[in-house]
Amino acid sequence: MPLGPTTRLRPKAATRATGVEQITAVATVPRTVLRNRLVDPGRTGGITVMASRTNLIPVLHGGMAQGMFLNEATSHFPVVVLGSVAAQRFGITTLTPGRAVWLGGRTFTVVGVLTPLQLAPDIDHAALIGYPIAQQAFRTDGSSSTIYVRTDVTHVNDTYKVLGATANPAHPDEVEVSQPSSALSAQLAAKNASNSLFLGLGGVAVLVGAVGIANVMVISVLERRSEIGLRRATGATRRHITAQFLMESVLLAALGGIAGCGLGAAVTAGYAQYKHWQIVLPAGALGIGIGATLVIGAVAGLYPAVRAARPTPVEALRTV
Repeated sequence: MPLGPTTRLRPKAATRATGVEQITAVATVPRTVLRNRLVDPGRTGGITVMASRTNLIPVLHGGMAQGMFLNEATSHFPVVVLGSVAAQRFGITTLTPGRAVWLGGRTFTVVGVLTPLQLAPDIDHAALIGYPIAQQAFRTDGSSSTIYVRTDVTHVNDTYKVLGATANPAHPDEVEVSQPSSALSAQLAAKNASNSLFLGLGGVAVLVGAVGIANVMVISVLERRSEIGLRRATGATRRHITAQFLMESVLLAALGGIAGCGLGAAVTAGYAQYKHWQIVLPAGALGIGIGATLVIGAVAGLYPAVRAARPTPVEALRTV
């Protein structure tokens, strides 16, 4: 859970709160960061500069998309790690040697890009530098503006109640304590509801498709009774007729499934390309989709196939 903003947070004191397991901190640095020195200083893209502790990644359960995070050595030098959104706005898709940004009137080398942080979305829009270089280059006082605390799940409420007073005993009312886990739970609930809605719509679409296949096959049986009678008269058994119409139903469903998977893959690839995302189309999902259409085609075509094989040759030939 993060604490902030305030003027004097005490990360070491916060470790004494009940249930605290890990703690890290960041400090807002009153400087701007630009892609290069030629960019208009007013076009910051909403990217903030923060000084960060070296253990930010493990506490927030984050990861590196490219490069490496700050460590005890690099924190003393003009290097920067960009959040996922910051890197995107700077147009940094591939981290190459010598890649740099213009930060606070100095050149900082980009050494890493973070993956999106669900627990701290503000970090996604930030350029992170070390505390030592922030104090040396920009005369910051070393205080923290936001503290991130990871607690024991059984003591979340207890920690929440005492964390403000522990982090800033002089002015606990100035400390804002929040629980990202609660927001994530609400987000997950909304996502699950959305997924259930789409699954329901998909189920309705599958049901409509199955009914459509069954309807087409029933009409086909009625229109081809003379063909059925002729085949029965020349030696075809009920099993042969059933297999014929069942295979036609499965083939019809397979063609629809292949067309649907192809259209879905094309739409997915097009949207990913529009958003500049990596295109990922799991082959297993496509295979499951086509396999499901085969099963649906077999189930939908079972009744028409049995109905086609039911009449005797004489009954079927009466329609000729």
